[in-house]
Amino acid sequence: MTGTGMARPGETERGTLDKAAAENFPVAPFFLPRDWRTDLMAVYGFARLVDDIGDGDLAPGGADARLLGVPPQQAEDRLVMLDAFEADLHRVFDATGSGPRHPLLRRLQPTVRRRALTPEPFLGLIAANRQDQLVTRYETYDDLLAYCELSANPVGRLVLAVTGTSTPERIRRSDAICTALQIVEHLQDVAEDLGRDRIYLPAADMKRFHVQESDLATKTGGASVRALVAYEAQRARDLLNEGAPLVGSVHGRLKLLLAGFVAGGRAAIQAIAAAEYDVLPGPPKPGKLQLLREVGLTLRGKG
Repeated sequence: MTGTGMARPGETERGTLDKAAAENFPVAPFFLPRDWRTDLMAVYGFARLVDDIGDGDLAPGGADARLLGVPPQQAEDRLVMLDAFEADLHRVFDATGSGPRHPLLRRLQPTVRRRALTPEPFLGLIAANRQDQLVTRYETYDDLLAYCELSANPVGRLVLAVTGTSTPERIRRSDAICTALQIVEHLQDVAEDLGRDRIYLPAADMKRFHVQESDLATKTGGASVRALVAYEAQRARDLLNEGAPLVGSVHGRLKLLLAGFVAGGRAAIQAIAAAEYDVLPGPPKPGKLQLLREVGLTLRGKG
């Protein structure tokens, strides 16, 4: 930080990338080839920054707004910031222009060119965060799946694209895994999301299990809330099982990475179950031994 308390652009970039260590799932683990790690971290920087804009979690001082050309008086307007970020994304794909303004998008540009990435997955992630500003409740499970199509599935598609392993069948399996991971994260974060006035539990399911919004604001979940969480956790488990054959369709270090994603989701569901589906005191998290066990099972095609 500078003496004025404002982050310099380089520090803004580093601060965003450093958040990778705190993620639920490995972003670019050491065992991957260096060029893959470089490109996956570039993709992560984009995804992390767009989420930080959408959640209002940007570094203080307004450096990101200045970089994107947003006036100080609009720096707190998330929709304005997302629009500016989308405009800067388009500069990544414009071969005739001067390039993007934000350092994280400048970092992304060589990855886009090297891997022949398309704008669609990146635009999906921006659209998901724009939707978060406008939609805070989901009526049906299908509505939630449509949101996950924007908020989660592009990440898996980008991993396949970066590693040069995309096929229609792999994309279908990847979408199932990513949607499952998003649902699991929503289950872990019910209390935190409610604090942001967001509920990702489908309203139709809440009604079916006789759960009111006020029931989610308590310190511990009652029987109805736990039954609802168990129901959604089973949906996520089924999606993980649907997507798991993706792991067996690839080889080498990519297989280990994808097994880690599936195993992370399964271990998180196990942790939720071990907490008797009471997620309101805080997100149940699996231990490392549980995660390693699930990785082994997933690699062997079990679980």
